[in-house]
Formats: sequence, structure tokens, C-alpha cells
Amino acid sequence: MTYKLGIDVGSTTLKAVVLNDEDEIIYKSYERHKSKVREMSVEKIEELSSILSGHDIALAITGSAGLGVADDGGFPFVQEVFASAQAVKKYYPRTDVVIELGGEDAKIIFLKGALEERMNSTCAGGTGAFIDQMASLLNVDLETMDKLSLQHTKLYPIASRCGVFAKSDVQPLINQGVEKSNLAASIFQAVVDQSIAGLAQGRNIEGNVLFLGGPLHFLKGLQERFVETLKLREGEANFPDLAPYFVALGAAVYATSETKTYTYEELSHKMKTMAKKKVVNAGLPPLFKNDQEYLDFKERHHHASVARGDIHTYTGNAYLGIDAGSTTTKLILIDEQDNILYESYTNNMGNPVDVIQKELINIYELIEDRITIAQSAVTGYGEELMKNAFRLDIGVVETIAHYTAAKHFNPNVDFIIDIGGQDMKCFRIKDNTIDDILLNEACSSGCGSFIETFAKSMGYDIQQFATMGLAGKHPVDLGTRCTVFMNSSVKQAQKNGASMEDISAGLCMSVVKNALYKVIRAKSPEDIGKEIVVQGGTFLNDTVLRSFELELGRNVIRPGIAHLMGAYGAALLAKNKYKKPSTMLSKDEVKAFTHTSQAINCGLCTNHCNLTINTFADGTKHIAGNKCERPITGKANKDKLPNLYEYKYKKLMELKSQKGRRGKIGIPLVLNMFDTLPFWHAFFTTLGYEVVLSDRSSKQLYALGQHTISSDTICYPAKLTHGHIQSLLDKGLQTIFYPCMSYNMDESMSDNHFNCPVVAYYPEVIEGNMDVQDIDFMYPYLYMNDPKTFEKKIYEYFMEHGLDVDKKEVSMATKNAYEAYYRFKDDILKEGQRALAFAQENHHKVIVLAGRPYHIDPQINHGIDRLLTNLGFVVISEDAIVKQPQRPSLHVLNQWTFHARMYNAAQFVTTQKNMELIQLVSFGCGIDAITGDEVKDILRNQGKLYTQIKIDEVDNLGAIKIRCRSLLAAMEEREEA
Repeated sequence: MTYKLGIDVGSTTLKAVVLNDEDEIIYKSYERHKSKVREMSVEKIEELSSILSGHDIALAITGSAGLGVADDGGFPFVQEVFASAQAVKKYYPRTDVVIELGGEDAKIIFLKGALEERMNSTCAGGTGAFIDQMASLLNVDLETMDKLSLQHTKLYPIASRCGVFAKSDVQPLINQGVEKSNLAASIFQAVVDQSIAGLAQGRNIEGNVLFLGGPLHFLKGLQERFVETLKLREGEANFPDLAPYFVALGAAVYATSETKTYTYEELSHKMKTMAKKKVVNAGLPPLFKNDQEYLDFKERHHHASVARGDIHTYTGNAYLGIDAGSTTTKLILIDEQDNILYESYTNNMGNPVDVIQKELINIYELIEDRITIAQSAVTGYGEELMKNAFRLDIGVVETIAHYTAAKHFNPNVDFIIDIGGQDMKCFRIKDNTIDDILLNEACSSGCGSFIETFAKSMGYDIQQFATMGLAGKHPVDLGTRCTVFMNSSVKQAQKNGASMEDISAGLCMSVVKNALYKVIRAKSPEDIGKEIVVQGGTFLNDTVLRSFELELGRNVIRPGIAHLMGAYGAALLAKNKYKKPSTMLSKDEVKAFTHTSQAINCGLCTNHCNLTINTFADGTKHIAGNKCERPITGKANKDKLPNLYEYKYKKLMELKSQKGRRGKIGIPLVLNMFDTLPFWHAFFTTLGYEVVLSDRSSKQLYALGQHTISSDTICYPAKLTHGHIQSLLDKGLQTIFYPCMSYNMDESMSDNHFNCPVVAYYPEVIEGNMDVQDIDFMYPYLYMNDPKTFEKKIYEYFMEHGLDVDKKEVSMATKNAYEAYYRFKDDILKEGQRALAFAQENHHKVIVLAGRPYHIDPQINHGIDRLLTNLGFVVISEDAIVKQPQRPSLHVLNQWTFHARMYNAAQFVTTQKNMELIQLVSFGCGIDAITGDEVKDILRNQGKLYTQIKIDEVDNLGAIKIRCRSLLAAMEEREEA
């Protein structure tokens, strides 16, 4: 009798299934292997001895980690997607689509029509490992997270393409007090969105859907989100009990066709031989040549410390600093001599308000009546919530708090790098003011939370794991890849026999390289500075600190309170700004303090912000998540500052349609249409059409077309186009006009006047991926720069299309269209001049918010323009600035119209006082990888600051607000200097 054994060695688990000679399942198992792949494979064979002994065994191995086992053991291997398909055909033949989520991989198999199989790339976003990371961030186990998700009342947008991005979205929501049930469900929704957008890529998921893999079997909340999103009817969604073992079952089915069989003894011997094979790692040089070098290193860093005072005997005034960070809360109490009386560093555990309440009660118990807290200051992600909750005296922007603390250790500091859990801040200091601010974008590649999450997954605490790196003899070279990709590299190194010491050292080295070469983008150590202060909890890890010094080739200062610098800086500022008694809650008020939070959707304007209303014991409320003042004041800001983004969007929305003799024509308000809509509106209105625009952009509109998006890496503005086209189809329009335009208008600011490839040819993508065959979808290739050529081409297109229009009509429509376009452009320039004059007369600072025309869409810019006006800035767009007499010097060919406007705007900013530029960049924009550097050089060469903000579908402005406030603080410091 031949038994069939299928072993699925996944990225995080090992599954095994045994079929008897009648293909009945007589054994199945599902266990986490903790990267001990080979040892566990041997243990599994030993465990099966009672079942397999005395039988011939046909074996097949599969899974992302199974290939190495199969190769080294000489066993048959079957690709996992093929294995899944084998089992589906045998056990669930009526299936149309298979969705499988594993530990680090995700697959989709379309069985209807032509067989099509798709897997995720090297990114583990939207998989089981991603859910594990999110559960640890919420400080709950998976079972609790699942139960919580079933009680949700609201969903928040969270990016799932990468666990690191998602942390950046989830953390501010935690800090705002959002309920864990809503967060858990939102995380599951992110996984669903990732599967649809990232794997389906334009193919509909419909019919009978089979859901496989551990996460989809064990997590009922994830099942619910999939069924609801895909609108599956009863009987169409199948969650089999065998789901976790299904790929192993497929491997066992595949083994049936294997001619080679083993006895139990042969199989056991071969498996043990395979496990003993070791792969030699060349590795990098060790961090320390010998013990003496390590002792010298420890001694040098011991000197940068702060004196401690005795809180039990001190009498007098004290000053409190709180740093409400993304994952931790830090408190410091100092005396009049800047000595530390009290310090604490606590994990938020998903509830930072409770952490601060407990700490304040503890401080009040210790200080008795001897010490008065004269002033308090708070900084960090949770600044606004904590300031309101505990009536703290001042809020301090993070950058200023960290700089104040760094100056205490080195008054001549010229570069500060702060690596925290998920964020990284770097400041260049020139003439005692912040000269340049670098913050990591939504990616925390090179931050501390990656090391911590990895240590936890290996069963170590962070201190233990960090110390191990110091003993690494051959650190593993992991390069500077994104940290989620690195998981796979680390696992591969383990499979190759690398020690945990070498992996720890390699990880710390890669975090440093990511910081230097991906965030700071340093070309050499001279780019950084000479008087460097490093801070943040990550630098308390000696392995990271040593890696940093070796990579730079110079010594740096790491304060003994590197992890508390934000709080220490806040305490120093509280002391410096002390003028009147503190308003902070008293001891009794802190003890009686309570806090509840409620999520609502604001309906006061078209933004429909997701608000979190925090209510405190005294009845006061703090509203978080708002992009304007209306939820707080109940009305729009009366002293409205000029805002060109708002002005331009309003102008487009005011274009009125008229009933036309030729019926209706739909135009999607997307991409370059934000620039050319006045042209097309006038053109088709003159021809006798009623112009119907697509609905305003929203999350709901995006979801309408999400299933037709064929590329997960395309920018969000392009992805939105699918929803706009779908909204026009849903309105019953039979004609939609959306032209392809290789060229833009030549504005005499560039060497050529191309549109970017996405803008130019996206109508082709729509035609190929959306159901527009039954309507007249018009996407002619047109050239607008020359009216005569345009008129000729559009008339020819209409004739080919069988439209009943004559040349005269087209000629008149063309004339009106160009007039409307130039009138619109002229109006924007005039409004820009008015805004600049207003700023000068009323002493307001100006921000040129430089992006593309489509960045004025509130769903794309997420209200960054209003955030800036709330901070007191007048906001100008890049196309509201007149052409400069001299073109800026560039290192690249200046060939794109939209980008030439940005270069022109940057040139203008360098000639103005009280004005800075912020460049908006959409994730996935390849051209901005080039333009960003050029704009930065134009500004930096003339002593201006450069701020780049990357935006996508996630609309939480927590980190962006810190950046904008940091920019404002830097401008104010320069003024005072």
C-alpha cells in the first residue's frame, strides 16, 4: 500500500497531510516553524513513524521555504499554486476563483475560462505576517483581534501594501483614541483591498470563491470583510475546514503521480542528511575587532549623560516634559538646574492616554507638597490630544523639542538624527537655526520597530536581540532593501545556517544604511556634518550605534537619555517659557480623570472627515481627524486666507452644463482634465452637447472602479480614474470623451512639453480594462498646442466616428475652447498675484504647494492646503506664478510641462522672503524621483528649505502636520536669527 505525504513548508508554518491508498485524509497538521525549517521537517517525519512505517511513501514538498528542503534532500517539489489547483480540481471542482493567504504570500487562481495564477511579489503586505504585525501593534492576540473586529462600527482607510506603511496609518489613529474594534476591522479591510487591487488587477472576482490558508480559516472577521466587499451571495463563499492544510493536500494529490517511492527508513535517513547540510555565509567584518575596542566604545559614550536629582528630597519648582510618541510615551521632570528628577519610558499598549494618567498620578505621589510643577510641555504625535486631555501648558513641535535637547549636549551641533519606532527625523543646523529638515515618508524602512517586530517573531525581547549583534562574527549582508522584503532575506540566511548573532548585527547595519542612503540620501560623510548628535530609542542599541559610526567613519555623541530627548527638550522649553502658573490638572483631577472616544463621520462639508471625538471627565471635548475648523467652531473660518487650491477647484466646479441639442457627453474629472476642463467644457457646449462630469472623488468612488485597476504600483490619481469612468457609466451615459495627449501646452518654460506617460495614455488603460465596449468611448490622440492641427485632427476624428458636425461648428467650438482655456489660466495668475499682495500687506507667510493640476482634488491632497491655511500660511499653487525671467539650472532635460511649472515656482521662491515651497508627490510617480531632486537643488542652492510630502489613498494627516509645523518653526527661527 502506498501512502501519499504532502509537506507544505511556508514562510511561517509547516503543514503536512497524509492520504491512504484510497485517497482518504488520515493525518493533517499545521504548526509554526519559527524559521527552524530543516529541524522541524525531520521532527515531522519522526512524528509520523507510527502511520508511515511499513508502507511505501510517495512524497511531494511545496511552499515558499520548501524548495531548499527539496533541493538539498533530493525530494520531488511542486510549485504551490499548481499544488492548490490540483487539490481544488479534485475536492472542489465547481470553484471559479481561489484566494489564498499565507504567512508571507498571497495567491489568486482564476479557474473560469483560461487558467490564470497570480502571486504577490517579494512584499508581504496584506498577508498573515502583516496581520501578526498589526496585532502586536494593537497589543492583542490574533483571537482577540478577530473578536474585536466583529464588533466594529466604522472602517478607516489603512494601506496594506506594506506592514511598515500600515503602521504609519494605524499609529495616529491609536493616538487619536480610535476604538480597537474599528481598527481591527479596518486592518482586515486593508488586507481585502490589497488582495483585490494587488492580485486581481482588473479581473473580476465572482462566482464560487474558495478561500484558503490559515488567516482566512481562523479569522472570522477577515472572512466577513471579504464576503461583504466582494458582495458574495450565500453559497458563493466557501471556507473549507481543510483551508489551512490545502496546499499540503495538493502536494499529497500531486505525489500520487510520482513513480519514486520510499520506505519509512529511507525517507527518515534522507531527511536527516538534508538537515545536517550547512551553507557557509561569507558575511561582513565584525563590529569590533577585539574586546578592548568594545570597552573603549562604551567608555566614550558613557560621558554624554545628564545628572539626576533626588525627587524625594528636592524642594522648589519643577518642569514637566512629555513626548507622546507613535509607539511609546516618555516623561521627564527636571529641576531648576536641568537635573532629572523623574523619567519614564512606557510602551503605549494602544492606549497612550491611560499611560500618561498613570505616570502623572505616580509623579504627584512622589512630589508631595514639596515640589510645584511650574510649567508643562508636550510634543510628539499625540501632542494635541494630551494637551487637551490634561490641560498641559504648551505644545511643542517635535523638531524644536529634539533640537533643544541636542543643544544641551553639544551647543555646536550641526546635524541631529533621531531614529524612533516608526519615524526618523534628521535636522541640519546652520547659524544656530534649523536649516533643513528630513523626515522619512510613510515608509519606516530603517526605523526601530522593524528590529523589534523581528525580534518578537523570533521569540526574543529587543534588548536581548540587540546585544546578540555585538557578538556577531560574520554579520549577514542584508543591503538596503525595504524592511518587509528583508524578512525574506533574513529567513533565507537562517535557512543557510546563519547564527542569530550574525542576523542581529546584519539587521542593525541595514537599518543604518537605510537611514543614511534611503532617507538622508547622503553621498558621503561630509554631507552629514561634523558635530553629530544621535538620539531616539533605536540608538540605545549599541549594535546600531556602532554600525552608524563605522558607516560614517567618525565618532558621534549619543546622550545617555537618547530615548528621552523629545521629553527632555520639552521640559527644557517648559522651563525657558515659564511665565505664569501652570494650568495642568491637579492631583485630584488626574485621579478623577476619565476618557471616552467616539468615531463619527463629519457632514459639514464635502470632505466627510472621519472624526474621533474624545470626551474627558469635566465634559470638555477634543476633536481629532478634522481637516478644517468647522467641526470645532461649527462654521467655516471667517478670516479665510487665500488658498489657490480651493480657488481653482471651486472654479472648475462652477462650470455649468446646459441642455444640448446633441445630447449628453461624459467627461471624467481626472489627471490632466483638471488642467484642460475649461477647454473641453467650452468646446462641447459650443457643439451643442450637455457636458456631464463624473462625481466628485471620494473613497466610495474609488471603490467603484477598484476591481478594474490593472497595476497596483500606479499612482493613486490614476487609480481614481477607474471610479470616475464607472460613475459616468452608472449615470447611463452613452458617450464618454477622454483623449490621449502625448503633449501638453508649450508654456515656454521647458525644452519640450510632454505629458507624463500615465497622464498621456491612461485612456488606453481604461479602454483595455473597463467595460466600455457597449458605449461610445472616445479616446482620440490629440495635439492641443497648435489650434490649426487640433481643429483638423478633431474634425477628422468626428468624421471617422460618424458624428454629424460640420467644419464651421468645429471651428467655432475650437475658438471658444482656446479662449476659455486662456481665460482660466489668466485668472489663476491674477488670483496668485492677489494672494501674494494679501500676504505682503497682512504679514502672512506663503507656501507654494507645488504639485500637478490633479493635486487640487480634495480626495487626492487630503486637505493639506487647508491644514496650511489653519497654520496661518497663504497657499499658492505652482501654476499661479508668472514665468520667471531666467530658467533654473537643471541636471536633466526639462521636457514635461507640469514639472517645468514646479521648477519655475522653485526659482521664484528663492527670490522671496517669508516664502517656502512644499512639493506634493503621489506614491508610484517615477518622474518625481527625478523632479524632486531638481526642485530640492534649486531651493537648497539659494538657502531655502525643501519639503516633500508623499500622498496616496491614506488620509491621516498626523505626520504631515508635524512636517508643516516643523517648517513653520524653522521659518520663525530663521526670522529671529
